[in-house]
Amino acid sequence: MEFNLVSLLLAAASTLVVGFIWYNPKVFGGIWMRESGMTEEKIQGANMALIFGLSFVYAFFISFVLQFLTIHQFGAFGMIGGDIAGAKPSYTAFINDYGNTFHTFKHGALHGFLAGLFLGLPLIGTNALYERRSFKYTLVTGGFWIVCFMIMGGIICVMR
Repeated sequence: MEFNLVSLLLAAASTLVVGFIWYNPKVFGGIWMRESGMTEEKIQGANMALIFGLSFVYAFFISFVLQFLTIHQFGAFGMIGGDIAGAKPSYTAFINDYGNTFHTFKHGALHGFLAGLFLGLPLIGTNALYERRSFKYTLVTGGFWIVCFMIMGGIICVMR
């Protein structure tokens, strides 16, 4: 199996697009600012190039992992240890039968939703508990990552 670098980069970039919309003050930005204790003064003093750059790198890391959750054929590839030359005929038969199945945006979005709900949200929620953040903060930030995981999963799956 080959990695599709373009799909991973597009998936990572999609988080920035979703973030610009999600955290707009007319959407959830106002709630997020109140619940996180963020102020306009703090925003003005931030190094936004560094923040957006690292956000993209972190999102790329997430997209790298999401491909294994959205593209089922990586599971079969992992079963043979990564060396196709040594694969048994059953691997070749499996890939011939199922190599192009479940490669839709909808399928990737489903797996992205599940990863966001059962991985992203609990991570955000746990941090929020220790940081003494509100449940609104957890819902806004966790909801953002669920939506991002869905879009990322869809992009990765459809572009395999």
